Amino acid sequence: MVQAQRAVPPAAEDLSPEEDLFRQDVLRGLGATPKTLPSKYFYDEEGSRIFDRICELEEYYPTRTELAILEDNAPEIVSLIGEGAVLVEPGAGSSLKVRRLLDAAGRSLSAFVPLDISGEHLVAASEKLAEDYPQLKIIPIVADFSQSLDLDQLVPAGRRVGFFPGSTIGNFTPKQARGFLRGLRDMLGENGGLIIGVDLQKDRRILEAAYDDSDNVTAAFNLNLLSRINRELGGDFDIVRFAHRAIYNDVENRIEMHLVSLTDQSVTIDGVQIDFADGETIHTENSYKYTVEGFAALAESAGWRPVKVWTDQAGLFSVHYLAGA
Repeated sequence: MVQAQRAVPPAAEDLSPEEDLFRQDVLRGLGATPKTLPSKYFYDEEGSRIFDRICELEEYYPTRTELAILEDNAPEIVSLIGEGAVLVEPGAGSSLKVRRLLDAAGRSLSAFVPLDISGEHLVAASEKLAEDYPQLKIIPIVADFSQSLDLDQLVPAGRRVGFFPGSTIGNFTPKQARGFLRGLRDMLGENGGLIIGVDLQKDRRILEAAYDDSDNVTAAFNLNLLSRINRELGGDFDIVRFAHRAIYNDVENRIEMHLVSLTDQSVTIDGVQIDFADGETIHTENSYKYTVEGFAALAESAGWRPVKVWTDQAGLFSVHYLAGA
């Protein structure tokens, strides 16, 4: 089990605690056929800023739709969380959505624990939360939430409830999602709960526009992964020789994001040469889309008991409350 790292002030924060693992994952993924890169590495400081811009785009319906669901149903969600709970948010980012719950919770929570892999972004967001919710104990933790985490020495005792919005669960394959949900159940405990956002299946035109916006912000987000490799691993990617592509795979019910090589070319990373053919892609992200019933069945197979689900009127998005089975 990985011991999570408590966040410290930005001046002392190690912003690349997993640099060697990052290098290994990049070289392994780019050496495979087909080429891949793990989507978790999108979220360095620059990537996190770009993603915040994506969430404001007209085409990107998930953020505003989920926010509306949370706002409309916050009192009921908070009643399910209960008095004295520790609210834990893996992949907290800017912690925008949790504010809907914090506003409704008042003083009923014992603590809020945001987890994120981007240390500087996490600290900045936590400082803003501390200003706006001075009565709330906030415990920011720098960690890779996809790994098993031991929170026992870092957070107060008591019931834990997870908050995992944004359809991030869709970045995992169904098999991976089942394992991740089981891991969350272990981290949160037998009597824990989980509030989770799940994107729903819909017309492919809506989906593809959401991941390939007209302002090319999502393209910048995808391409920043190559820039990060250049910055942190000494890569020599020529960014203009790659293009963003987002397509809906209706067999797998998922959006796929790729980076497409626009020519035959070679790239060097830490002395290792990687060759690309014209048109060859790097598969950087999946975003699986579910039905309400399909996700409930997945959650049950991972040891959770579905309690309540909320959706918008158009049926674009869903928020589920799960209890430990």
